Amino acid sequence: MEPVRISKLMAQRGLCSRREADAYIERGWVRVDGQIVRELGSKALPNARISLERQAARRQTDKATVILNKPVGYVSHQADHGYKLAASLIRPENQFHADRARRSFDPAHVRGLAPAGRLDIDSQGLLVLTQDGRIARQLIGDDSGIEKEYLVRVTGRLSSNGLALLNHGLMLDGQALRPAKVAWQNEDQLHFILREGRKRQIRRMCEQVGLKVVGLKRVRMGQVVLGDLPLGQWRYLREGERF
Repeated sequence: MEPVRISKLMAQRGLCSRREADAYIERGWVRVDGQIVRELGSKALPNARISLERQAARRQTDKATVILNKPVGYVSHQADHGYKLAASLIRPENQFHADRARRSFDPAHVRGLAPAGRLDIDSQGLLVLTQDGRIARQLIGDDSGIEKEYLVRVTGRLSSNGLALLNHGLMLDGQALRPAKVAWQNEDQLHFILREGRKRQIRRMCEQVGLKVVGLKRVRMGQVVLGDLPLGQWRYLREGERF
């Protein structure tokens, strides 16, 4: 076995992001096979035991993750063309009054808060924003298999084998899509469950089978559901709540 950078191993194991790993190593908060490692770029065998000191574990516990019901008209990533970032809604006055998480709003929770997954400007629903690199990797890492559930209102005429193709058989940008679960919710609304998140994926999938999306709402990511969270409001990810 060839040695691998310790920061890469830590990210692969979901301990933290590579950037966080480097910061922990610099502070002497990482042990490899029981020994503190302080030198950036240090390597270890892929089967090495890696653990975090209490300071690092405490810092991870302090990181905030929030669930936002994003309205149409807000962008999840770079703000452009005069539109506002979804993260701008994370203010105390927009916190859900029934938030059951045992933590109070702190301005420090907004610093470095980044969306873990895309939700287009003309889409609404569940958007996760987090300071925790482990959660971001779990939701949007290359090997992520977390389910994302959507309600999609459409117009148009579905091609004869369109529903079967939506479930499996379509391609985007020259690459085959993973199998999905797609079914009619009612006469003008489809129910989608995906395990990937290509750019404008659902809209482009529907276009290929003769449909146009006129409304899209994400209602679940993994085990976390939008539930009764009002539009434009947010809550903290609760202790014990997992994707």
